[in-house]
Amino acid sequence: MFVLPNINKQPHKRAVCVSTTGLIMKKIVVINRWIFLFLAIGIAVSVYMAPFCEANQADLIVYNGKVFSHKNGFKEAFAVEDGKFVKVGSNVEILKLKGSKTKVIDAKGRTVIPGLTDTHAHPIREGLNYNLELRWDGVKSLKVALDMIREQAKRTPKGQWIRVVGGWSPHQFKENRFPTLEEINQASPDHPVFVLYLYGLAFLNKAALDYVNYDSSTKYPRGEAQLDDQGNPTGLLIAKPSALILYKTLVKGPKLSDADKLNSTLHWIGELNRFGLTTVIDAGGGGFFYPEDHQIVNDLLARHALNIRLPFFLFAPKSGEEYDFFKKWTDVIKPATESQLEQGSKYHLMGAGENITWAAADFENFLEPRPEVSPDMEKQLRPILSAALEHGWIFRIHSTYDETITRILDVVEAIYAKNPKHKARFIIDHAETISKANLKRIKALGGGISIQHRMAFQGEDFVKRYGSQMAKNAPPIADILQLGIPLGSGTDATRVATYNPWVALYWHVTGKTVGGLKYLGDRNILDRKRALYLWTKGASWFSKEEHIKGDINAGELADFAILNDDYFSIAPEKIKDIESVLTAVGGKIVYGTGEYGNLAQQLPEVSPAWSPVAHFGGYGAPKRKNN
Repeated sequence: MFVLPNINKQPHKRAVCVSTTGLIMKKIVVINRWIFLFLAIGIAVSVYMAPFCEANQADLIVYNGKVFSHKNGFKEAFAVEDGKFVKVGSNVEILKLKGSKTKVIDAKGRTVIPGLTDTHAHPIREGLNYNLELRWDGVKSLKVALDMIREQAKRTPKGQWIRVVGGWSPHQFKENRFPTLEEINQASPDHPVFVLYLYGLAFLNKAALDYVNYDSSTKYPRGEAQLDDQGNPTGLLIAKPSALILYKTLVKGPKLSDADKLNSTLHWIGELNRFGLTTVIDAGGGGFFYPEDHQIVNDLLARHALNIRLPFFLFAPKSGEEYDFFKKWTDVIKPATESQLEQGSKYHLMGAGENITWAAADFENFLEPRPEVSPDMEKQLRPILSAALEHGWIFRIHSTYDETITRILDVVEAIYAKNPKHKARFIIDHAETISKANLKRIKALGGGISIQHRMAFQGEDFVKRYGSQMAKNAPPIADILQLGIPLGSGTDATRVATYNPWVALYWHVTGKTVGGLKYLGDRNILDRKRALYLWTKGASWFSKEEHIKGDINAGELADFAILNDDYFSIAPEKIKDIESVLTAVGGKIVYGTGEYGNLAQQLPEVSPAWSPVAHFGGYGAPKRKNN
């Protein structure tokens, strides 16, 4: 049975071992006549001091592994104490630190890597919804995907939806196409079905259209509810290019109870741990509120049951009220201090992002032409950034196109010129078409860039609209690295790309989409160590933790994963199939499978019982029979 840990449980502190026995034995040699007395005292004191000596030994040892460290290269073993790596070296060196209470794990020759950090995703929001969703991530056949809807319809209660919310591409299917509305209606004639493709399209069956009551009069700004020849909605929603029509439709569906939201969040974090993720930076997202929708994460943190690190940014949820939200937040919540970060914080504020003002949003829907952002974007953005920086917040901002980035950097330069003391690190997110001129401006301003594998899911759409030559440099990874700009990788999960980091690493080292199209130019393709750096040490810059996290190295936070295959030597196509067999956060084992399955606390049964997660699981539908 799953039990939340006791809220009052405190970590132990390292004791200092005193070699009392050695001192006493020297006395025995000098004072021969009292030998028996001193020997007796020595033995007694040694027994008394034994617990203190044991406390100086490692809490955890992993040995017999292929342990990769950016600083140390490949080693065999490491030791952990009080949540940090204390030594990395050979089996012989590390096993000397073993005490009677040390947990010892034999990696059996497997590859061990630093814990992975996703520098841009939306994990807190997804935790509230994960158990409601049927994931097509990693499903290789459209027939199987539609069969999953058909199977789920048999167990879904009346009034509940079947939702496929991002993480897939038609090109991943062997059929290499979208589902048709007719196929979706046949798969579930009675239960509402909502299928989201990126932030470009949504497919609604007839039952879903009836539920949301859409008709010929349904209108959304820069969005279209497609009509048939008789003027009736077909069920296809199109972002043109604003995704508002997709957001607003999705949130009309039923929500989980508070108890099921907690269960959903636990299973969602477990799914992230399954792939070796130990930190996921929440970039801020639409459709949920702070602090209300952060309450479950706060509860898990208070009970020492938060099994992942979640630095977060705040995103104003209502257009036209952004400044008011940020003014309120900066008065009541402060970013994490250096001291808090040094102690291994699992949940803390970073700053403002990713859409600081809706006026700056340039949606990345490559099915549609590039959007022009609002003419008064600068007027709205400047006071929000100024207020955030004045309170010590950093910021990150969604920017797909170079034209938008130019205007954003104009605002940043003006703020820094007026108030140089406000200059701080900032993050440009996505940046698929950024120019070298703007890269140089970011370098001069002290910014960094977080890229995601969105192009692995829509590279075909980009090539069709902008051509293969432009696609070779989308994004310009080589130029970013050459200029020395901090660079981290991520997923933008879950409504766009999949949350599986190994799909992103596959994209980095092959330049291919999930459909197999090699579109990225060779100069932007990375070797495996460099790609991993963007998910580990390089990624730590984006949560201001580059000095304490991101490597298996003495003094750093003991976040690591033991893998089911050797990332450094397997065929490139197999990288997508990598998973963790054991994941640890701060030295605590949070996920284990197979022979390590009994080392982590087991999750509760999925609730509600009809949840797609209970019957299919997450990425690749691992629980489905005959998948």
